[in-house]
Amino acid sequence: MNFSTSLFLTPLLALITKAESSGILTDPSATCLSLSTLSLPNTTINFVNYLPAGTNISLSQDYDLDSCGYVSQVISVDLCRVAMEVKTSERSAITLEAWLPGTEWTGRFLSTGNGGVSGCIQYDDMAYTSGLGFATVGANNGHNGTRGIAFGNNTDVVHDFADRSMHTGVVIGKQITEEYYGSAHKKSYYLGCSTGGRQGFKAVQTYPEDFDGVVAGAPALNFPNLSSWSALFYTLFGNATDASFVTVDQWSGLVHQEILNQCDGIDGVVDGVIEDPELCRFRPEALLCAPGAAANSTTCLGKEQVEAVRKAFSDYYGVDGKLIYPRMQPGSEVIASRVYYTAGPFPYSSDWFRYVVYNDTTWDPATYTIEDAKVSSDQNPFDIATWHGDISAFQNSGGKILHYHGQMDAIITSENSPVYYNLVSRTVGLNSSQLDDFYRFFRVSGMGHCSGGDGAFMIGNQLETVTSTDPQNNVLMRMVDWVENGNAPETITGMKYVNNDKAQGVDMVRNHCKYPKRNTCVDPANYKKPEAWKCV
Repeated sequence: MNFSTSLFLTPLLALITKAESSGILTDPSATCLSLSTLSLPNTTINFVNYLPAGTNISLSQDYDLDSCGYVSQVISVDLCRVAMEVKTSERSAITLEAWLPGTEWTGRFLSTGNGGVSGCIQYDDMAYTSGLGFATVGANNGHNGTRGIAFGNNTDVVHDFADRSMHTGVVIGKQITEEYYGSAHKKSYYLGCSTGGRQGFKAVQTYPEDFDGVVAGAPALNFPNLSSWSALFYTLFGNATDASFVTVDQWSGLVHQEILNQCDGIDGVVDGVIEDPELCRFRPEALLCAPGAAANSTTCLGKEQVEAVRKAFSDYYGVDGKLIYPRMQPGSEVIASRVYYTAGPFPYSSDWFRYVVYNDTTWDPATYTIEDAKVSSDQNPFDIATWHGDISAFQNSGGKILHYHGQMDAIITSENSPVYYNLVSRTVGLNSSQLDDFYRFFRVSGMGHCSGGDGAFMIGNQLETVTSTDPQNNVLMRMVDWVENGNAPETITGMKYVNNDKAQGVDMVRNHCKYPKRNTCVDPANYKKPEAWKCV
């Protein structure tokens, strides 16, 4: 750890006061440094720094973040950075950071989430939200790096990953926020995607008082079954020598094009984006090679390949006949081929089975079967499935949920989100118009896993997808507007730049519909404009 010299400053700095109970700091730097002597339960302050706007924080020396890919992070406002270790048991702890705007605090608190099975603090999310005036916290999920190896022989680390890390960070973070500003936060928010989306719903289901507003994207719900589903693909397609193997070129040049041929026009225009993949019932048999023709060519697929492709785009059922996970949605295959179909065993699912389900480092992902899926589902440590439909406690607390999922998601099929939404509807006994009071779900066409894609994916859910802070164009600020002003979203507006390059200008703008409505094009000649589309 990098221990700042601020740790050794005199406690007298704590006497340099805040404006009494107002949350406006008279000397934000000195007040920040005084936090180095703060005493909180099970918490060690590692370092405290007050940093001016524009600072490019070097992250490599602070934690073992090589696998996370973080080298540095630029901040846009003056802020107080507090880094801590919080013990969660005798053999587990989380690394927690609080980024507290020094002069730009809005009175709002926010927790960020994580991704995959990783222990990587989402520093870009922390920079994004603190830059908007949120007192922001982020934690490492109880371990460092992008893999789940730390789960082995330590169920306390699994517990942290399931829910304890984020909730602990929220509890400690709110205390630090009040200590720094001299007054408690006014509203509490959450922003996360993927595993972060699951964490948001975990808070909704288990800690309904933690947040007033939750923005949860592409949530990794039903997590043990998601791990089984992602383990399936290696057994379907195998390696390059297997008859069922489909190459990257075949996925992108053959399968993807045939999917577009069959389904792109369903929404009213052929534009390279499938608005509602649930309407696409792809028929891979159209790609079968003629009798006597060579398989593995660039123009057709062999019967073993077609069978594997069909299974990838079919719902996955278990030994008990129950749904393990919905099919991969059509339209995701260009990226999914590089993640799942041709890259060998998926490391996240392998880690889950090796270090959690069986706690056996010799477990071979090539041996995976639906019997393993049953073991994983039954195990469900610390209720990590996050699959409860009764979220009435969150509703009764006045909380709001903005749930979104990209329809080109190549990591977590977008078809699982409607399954969960409908589970909530049945469980709490509310139809969609009634759910709208506190829970709204948006399908973002052409959006990949949390970001990227062929469609108008820039919705302000991450720093890299910000085009505006106008609530209509920014899901985080839309949540603030909903919670604080009652302005609930009917659509969310996304944008895409030409070649994803802002310098080249805007390529398309599209309003994404609130489920269960879907987008249909009513003016094909102007399909890149939002007014060319209608939610039906």
